[in-house]
Amino acid sequence: MNAALPGATHLECSLTGERLESELLQRLSPAGKPLLARYDLDALRGRFTPDALGGRRSDLWRYADVLPVRDPACIVSLGEGWTPLLDAPRLAASLGVRRCLVKDEGQNPTASFKARGMALAVSRALELGAKTLALPSAGNAGGAAAAYGAAAGLPVHVVVPSDTPVPILEEIRSLGAHLHLLDGLITDCGRVVQKGVREHGWWDLSTLKEPYRLEGKKTMAYELFEQLGGRLPDVIVYPTGGGTGLIGMWKAFEEMEALRWIGGDRPRMISVQAAGCSPIVRAFEAGVEDAGYFEGAKTYASGLRVPAAVGDFLILRAVRASGGAAIAVTDQEMARWVNIVGRTTGVFAAPEGGAVAAAVPPLLRKGVIRESDEVVLFNTGSGLKYVGMEPLAPEGPDDP
Repeated sequence: MNAALPGATHLECSLTGERLESELLQRLSPAGKPLLARYDLDALRGRFTPDALGGRRSDLWRYADVLPVRDPACIVSLGEGWTPLLDAPRLAASLGVRRCLVKDEGQNPTASFKARGMALAVSRALELGAKTLALPSAGNAGGAAAAYGAAAGLPVHVVVPSDTPVPILEEIRSLGAHLHLLDGLITDCGRVVQKGVREHGWWDLSTLKEPYRLEGKKTMAYELFEQLGGRLPDVIVYPTGGGTGLIGMWKAFEEMEALRWIGGDRPRMISVQAAGCSPIVRAFEAGVEDAGYFEGAKTYASGLRVPAAVGDFLILRAVRASGGAAIAVTDQEMARWVNIVGRTTGVFAAPEGGAVAAAVPPLLRKGVIRESDEVVLFNTGSGLKYVGMEPLAPEGPDDP
């Protein structure tokens, strides 16, 4: 991969459609909403095809035609992407569905799906001239930013809650990032980062506050299509904190249709949150697009402890347009299903991976998922990163 890559044609406001320059460092749109990278899909159609992927590198950069990096020398890679899609017949039997597959994102560098987003965000930050990177994190994104910043030779400031799992804190320290601990939530950490942006010129890699983490996450959808032999599953069950993965996959489906890889059918998208932090579920049930702020957010699944999401309306639009749903599960159900997933698949899932399994039985009862469905569960990280964390005691009924 030596020749210049096509890159994005422009950035687009996800709310208003306003176009912005793609070759400058950009944060949110003038409307305060996430920016989406756009490509010349008409020009790519016919040459960027599933058949053209044969023989390409076995990481997410195999999809470089629809990624924003222009200069191959700026690609910062640790081997991210192309994670296994594991057929799980015994888990399917436990859940009560025809077929269940587990997309094991815990096998990414830094042991979580966050490696995908940070590979793109850091590569583009390097390409566009950022000097110092920073972000608030619930944990795994901080570890990934530290890793890719180290690989790129860029300093990184990571601000995390003080009760972030110890393995993640050790990871961030060992990778050379400046670690800031704060008593509070990721939203409180965000205020510290914004102060650094104003006073020291840090480049903020917060979820959806720059355009390119989304581009890394969308590659999960391209991989699913390839790994399923040129088709998509009936249902995707995805744990949702900031929602970048779910939004990214929905964006990829739109691109794939424009490229004529797929038709108009989409998997039903299921957004799974913790009962102790479920702003998207609350908004879904209320029929609104503004999820607001979830007071008193609590869960041992640190990746789900995100009380406000800047991309809330994008998550909710994807879920509704797909005929999917948003559902909350308790910490106790997450932990129980982590063990069931482990015993039936050999995958030591993160709590978020337990959450998506826990969501299936109640969704079957509601008719959102059918027994005849092929269901893909996303395990977004390794359970090893949560060793020592205990599920929170319930404050009310256990039924999710």
